[in-house]
Amino acid sequence: MSNPDPPTTTAPAFIPLEANPELMTTLLTNLGMSPTLALHDVYSLTDPDLLSFIPRPAYALLLVFPITPTYESHRLAEDSLLPDHVPTPDYPVIWFRQTIRNACGLMGLLHAIANSPAEFITPDSDLDRIVKTALPLDTIGRARLLETEESLARAHRAAAERGDTAAPEATDEVDLHYVAFVKGRDGGLWEMDGRRKGPIRRGELEGEEDVLSEKGLVLGARKFLEREGGDLRFSAVALARGYD
Repeated sequence: MSNPDPPTTTAPAFIPLEANPELMTTLLTNLGMSPTLALHDVYSLTDPDLLSFIPRPAYALLLVFPITPTYESHRLAEDSLLPDHVPTPDYPVIWFRQTIRNACGLMGLLHAIANSPAEFITPDSDLDRIVKTALPLDTIGRARLLETEESLARAHRAAAERGDTAAPEATDEVDLHYVAFVKGRDGGLWEMDGRRKGPIRRGELEGEEDVLSEKGLVLGARKFLEREGGDLRFSAVALARGYD
């Protein structure tokens, strides 16, 4: 969950966040996510019966996986061919560079909710203010905003300390990382990772297709895992409506 290339030496470090849907839901709800949404465990990316338990549409899919040499090699090779991201208010997705150490879980959650329909962010909430403030900023400005946002630090710390397993220290090296897949306003499937050079458009989703549709999985999570050799240990959670 660490970031190897922070732009400053003063960026804070967070306690690593457990991939616990209940804690993640509480974290985002406390920041201003609509209580109609929730994070759900995804027990399979291939079994239609298990996928059918997730309410649809699914607005984001987060993968949690160990950083491997294969992953790092591909990340660096692909990033070397990508231009630096230049955000604009009308860009199809909103992306944040990760500069806070061990905050990749929080980054995944921010990418998930910030790129969901706007009605799922409570007006005048911390989350609403953060997203609106970030929109006109450049990449460095957005990173600084997250570094200095006390509401994020408080919500993240409260969630991390309530996990089912003993939380590591903020200064500990943790080899797990989060990546989010979202559907952009342009209908594209976007890979969102704060350690990359920017958001990456992985393909086109049509009509009602979402991140857990067959095409969304083929272009996104399944392809990502196949690239790692097919034996990558991972877990997954999806952002969707809560169970009625």
